[in-house]
Amino acid sequence: MSKPVRTFGAAFGALALAASLTACGGDSLEKSRDGAAASGGAVGGKGTLVVGAAGFTESNVLAELYAQVLRHAGYSTSVTTVNNRELYEPSLEKGEIDVVPEYAATLAEFLNAKVNGPNAPQEKPVASSDAAATVAALEKLAGPLGLKVLPAGGAVDQNAFAVSKEYAAKNNLKTLSDLGKSGLPVRIAAGDECSVRPFCAPGLKTAYGITVSGIDPKGVGTPQAKQAVKDGAAQLVLTTTTDATLDSYGLVLLEDDRKLQNADNVLPVVNARDAGAPEVAAALDGLTRTLTTADLADLNRRVDALREKPADVARAYLKAKGLAG
Repeated sequence: MSKPVRTFGAAFGALALAASLTACGGDSLEKSRDGAAASGGAVGGKGTLVVGAAGFTESNVLAELYAQVLRHAGYSTSVTTVNNRELYEPSLEKGEIDVVPEYAATLAEFLNAKVNGPNAPQEKPVASSDAAATVAALEKLAGPLGLKVLPAGGAVDQNAFAVSKEYAAKNNLKTLSDLGKSGLPVRIAAGDECSVRPFCAPGLKTAYGITVSGIDPKGVGTPQAKQAVKDGAAQLVLTTTTDATLDSYGLVLLEDDRKLQNADNVLPVVNARDAGAPEVAAALDGLTRTLTTADLADLNRRVDALREKPADVARAYLKAKGLAG
C-alpha cells in the first residue's frame, strides 16, 4: 500500500491524512511491551520501545528503520501498526507507543487543530515551506502534550507535480517556474478537489502563473492519473516527492522552486517520558541525517514493485549505510 497523498493542503492536510491512513496488518496496542511483538523484537539491555507504523508502505519502512536502528543501539523493539493518526497520536501521548516516524507540516497542522480547534489550520496555519519554522511550531504544540520532536532530516515526502520526460525535454522544463513561463495550458490529473485546493490549481496559478485548462479527476498519484500523463491526455500529475513509480511511466518531477508546498520533512516524534533519553535521540539522528528523499523513493519501490518485505528492505539499507550490522 502506498502512502496516502496530502490532498487538502495546509488547511486540511492533517485531518485528511488522519482520516485516510488504513492499517495493513501488524500488532495491536494490546500487545505486551516485552519486546516479543512483531518485527523480530530482540531483547536489549536499555529497555523496550514500541515503534508505531501507520500501515502504508513508507510508514512501514520507516518504522522498521527506526526499530532496527534502535535495536542496534541496545533497545528491545517492536513495531505496532495503528489505523490512523487520530488513534496513534493519543497512544503516543499515553506511552502505549514510544516512537513514530512523522511528517513535520502534516503533524504540525494536526496538532494545531487538536490544540486550537478544527478551524485553526485554516485560520491560523502553523506550517509553511520553511522547514525550521514548521518544526519550531510543531515543537511548541507537541511539548505540552508530553511529546518530544527530534530533528528533521533532508528526506521530504510532500505533494509534487510531474510531467512526461518527453514533454519536459520538448519544452525545456525543469521547474514549475519553467512551466509557468512557457505559457503552456495544462490539464492536471489529480483529485477533483484540485480545482479549489490552495496547493493545487489555484496555487499553481498564483505562485507560478501556470494556466490550468482543466482537471482530469483520476485521483492523486494513481496509476490511472500517471497513465493519463504518459498518454498525453493530461500534461501534469499530482503525486508525491517519494513516488517510486514515476520512472516506469516515463515521468519526471518538476521542482517546486517557489516553495508552494509545506515542509513535510520526515522526523521522529517520541514520548518524552518513556523515549526521551539522549541515547534514543542519538540513534535516530544518525538515521535521520543519512536518509534522503531519493532513498525513501527507492525503499518504497523495493517494497511496492519488487515485493520485498519492509523489514528486509530496512535491514539492507541500514547495513549499506553502516548504521546497523
